[in-house]
Amino acid sequence: MRNLKLEIEYDGTNYAGWQIQPKGRGKTIQAVIEKKLRKILQEKVKLIVSGRTDSGVHAEAQIANFLTHSNISLPRLKLGLNGILPEDIKIVKISLVPLIFHSRFSAKSKIYRYTILNRDYSSPLSRHRVFFYPHPLDVRIMREEALSLLGKHDFSAFQASLGKDKNPVKIIKNIDIKKKNDYISIDIEADGFLYNMVRNIAGTLIEIGRGRLDRGALKKILLSRNRRLAGQTAPARGLCLSRVKY
Repeated sequence: MRNLKLEIEYDGTNYAGWQIQPKGRGKTIQAVIEKKLRKILQEKVKLIVSGRTDSGVHAEAQIANFLTHSNISLPRLKLGLNGILPEDIKIVKISLVPLIFHSRFSAKSKIYRYTILNRDYSSPLSRHRVFFYPHPLDVRIMREEALSLLGKHDFSAFQASLGKDKNPVKIIKNIDIKKKNDYISIDIEADGFLYNMVRNIAGTLIEIGRGRLDRGALKKILLSRNRRLAGQTAPARGLCLSRVKY
């Protein structure tokens, strides 16, 4: 028995998220990869993922692992998988890891990036990868306000109503907001994330950057634990899982 770790890159535009859904609810990243693995390995495969991404969300380095009885070489498996996977899903790397390795529970932190195209016209080339926002945003104020989220907090104010996480307390280790040309990136590293947490934080920061919320508002929203006080949920297309740290 071997435990194999996959590093996966995908464009989530045409998928109903990572996790397998009931029949008729759309194709998913997990279902596609498991089907291709079964074809190559001739055995049933169950992927364990570091964290599920929602419909329309992308990944540069999603991590998943699975157990297999196959002795196929890793280069051959990678070549075979990439040869039959669709163009919007590719395997970056395959590694042999100890049997105790678990993509989710072994992870120490994850980094998500939310990208905003901030100018007066959209981009045909990046329309599926960014949130086009035509109104001017003050990145300096967004950066200052975001500092209040650092550390260990109850992030209930940024959890979607459908969230099922029983523990809303997470640790945000780093927030980095940068602007390069017309693109604003919001990188958030945390030990875990609530449902829609990054998109809700991004939506609130956009409101702050536009001047619709006063200085100090983000801290007040955080302490309130009231989702209704935070900004709207930013669209899924601007979100990407950048890295998982172990």
